[in-house]
Amino acid sequence: MSGIEILQIWVAAFFTLAIFSFLYKDNPLFKFGEHVFAGLSAGYYIGLVWKSIILQQLWYPILAGEWLLVFPAMLGLLMFARLIPKISWVSRVSLAFVMGNTAGVFLISQLNGMILPQMQATMLPLVSPDGFGATLMALIIVVGVISTLIYFYFSKEHTGALGVTAKVGIWFIMVAFGAHFGYTVMARVSLLIGRVYFLYHDWLGSFYQIL
Repeated sequence: MSGIEILQIWVAAFFTLAIFSFLYKDNPLFKFGEHVFAGLSAGYYIGLVWKSIILQQLWYPILAGEWLLVFPAMLGLLMFARLIPKISWVSRVSLAFVMGNTAGVFLISQLNGMILPQMQATMLPLVSPDGFGATLMALIIVVGVISTLIYFYFSKEHTGALGVTAKVGIWFIMVAFGAHFGYTVMARVSLLIGRVYFLYHDWLGSFYQIL
């Protein structure tokens, strides 16, 4: 391991411990690590946008003769009009285009990527040829979908059979929220394990290189 690599490991370990110091209390060391991380992230994102979008997807294609890209370039420049109060209203043209275009793309992607596949996943045969387990799962999906939709039906008071079904829907909603929360916790724990492994394996291992 070279000296540069050891230095990089020690710098990474310092900032890792600085962030972990927040577990004790808020302190200047944590604030320093937080600000450096935020600044580096912003700088990296600006550089990434400049190289991968402005240069590769806009400037170089325009130089190659794709003159239609001049119009999105003009819309992008209009966004900076917000820095000048007298003509800040001009930026609304670009904002309206971005919001409308994003809403249209997002609507289609959500429709094809989430809504339709989820609807298709609920349209299963109640009696599956794959056995009792598949049949039971299909019944649970049908009950869960119907009861959850009934819970969000507010045109009638949730009493009687409607109220019981709505309560069943609440249980399915809570299970779904718990599953999402569990996935989030697992992701955070995975990050924690990665940093602890780095400190134990790489950082402490670098002591042997120094000694």
